[in-house]
Amino acid sequence: MKRYRVLCCFGTRPEAIKMAPVVRELASRSYLEVVTAVTGQHREILDQVLALFDIPVDFDLNIMIPRQTLTDVMVNVLRGMEDVLDSVRPDMLLVHGDTATTLGSSLAAYYRRVPIGHVEAGLRTFDRYQPFPEEMNRVLTDHLAVLHFAPTGLNRKHLLREGIDPDSIFTTGNTAVDAIMDITHQEPGFADPVLASEPWGEHRLVLVEVHRRENFGEPLRNVFRALSRLAAGDENVYLVLSVHPNPEVRKPAELLRGRERVLMLEPVTYSDWANLMARADFIVTDSGGLQEEAPALGIPVLLTRDKTERQEAVKAGTVQQVGTEEEKVLAACRKLLNDPALHQRMSTARNPYGDGRAAVRIADALEWYWGLRSEPARAFDDVD
Repeated sequence: MKRYRVLCCFGTRPEAIKMAPVVRELASRSYLEVVTAVTGQHREILDQVLALFDIPVDFDLNIMIPRQTLTDVMVNVLRGMEDVLDSVRPDMLLVHGDTATTLGSSLAAYYRRVPIGHVEAGLRTFDRYQPFPEEMNRVLTDHLAVLHFAPTGLNRKHLLREGIDPDSIFTTGNTAVDAIMDITHQEPGFADPVLASEPWGEHRLVLVEVHRRENFGEPLRNVFRALSRLAAGDENVYLVLSVHPNPEVRKPAELLRGRERVLMLEPVTYSDWANLMARADFIVTDSGGLQEEAPALGIPVLLTRDKTERQEAVKAGTVQQVGTEEEKVLAACRKLLNDPALHQRMSTARNPYGDGRAAVRIADALEWYWGLRSEPARAFDDVD
């Protein structure tokens, strides 16, 4: 029987984390052959994840250039993926999410009539500029794809609303839950010696990661000012910040450097980050993936964004959307610290994003698409 070749392409750390369970699952199937291509859109922090999950790389485009623009990234992905597609001749290109790598490689595959499967399809804010440019990257990729792996029932509804063929949509749960469950079931110690030496448990840990492009400038400064006031006003709080390498994030983050009970980190390995999440009292973030990962660990999230494509978490109560106004961010942090009932509700709310079997459902769907199984993948039963 023919073996079907799946080319998995990703370029950023979040993509690698979420695609790692899929690559592993596909590689375990007898009639599927997996080839990986990375663009290197995030270089060092991408390599950390590839090493952690032991994901082999067959093609590395290494597209990073100094001070690159969105146009630079898109053009370099398109050009690089042309050669990869011509070399591999895959039966399916599998992409994830909403990055320039996702859209660029999908366009390259479309131009060569290679079918596209989109993991994490159907997320929407319905505002083309929030998040920017991710909202339109995702919408356009969905309309290029022939298979759509929607994490939730709400994502499925978004796709149906846009005229996507219902037979092409599979509700799978989110592979972020697969990844975080895998890592947190392993040894919980820290690899980083700084983190290993910290006296965890003496303070209430507030974990922070903010980096969204639409928040550059005054919104990010507002968030960091609020966090600075939080640390200064509550001796029981210990802030740990993962500082994104983008200068637009690093510069305003300097407001917190040198303050008591504030630890500023370069991006750590995913295993150490998962360990930090598991220890956190709550998380302050504008990240998309953390809205999915933290609820799997029972960790409340305060979301510093005006709009989110992950409305399920807000509805379920695992995420509270607080925006970027300084006073609102500070007030939300203080309330969550001082209201045990609120913290309990957010910690115990049902995670709407999955049960750790999304990668299995994706592999089953691909096998069904190629006639290797008689039944389509069974849908993840979320409550939307």
